Amino acid sequence: MADATAMETSADRRRRRERFLRALNKARAVRNQVRPRQARAARMRRAIHLRTFSW
Repeated sequence: MADATAMETSADRRRRRERFLRALNKARAVRNQVRPRQARAARMRRAIHLRTFSW
């Protein structure tokens, strides 16, 4: 099994990562539609965090 993962190319990794990120974004979009109040609260928390975060 280690040989199979070692043979994976960077293009394969990128494709797999893109597929994962698409699925993740789709799942987040569905969750935001199903629970809009929770999604709004999360957006507000994130906005406050970004405003108060000190670089």
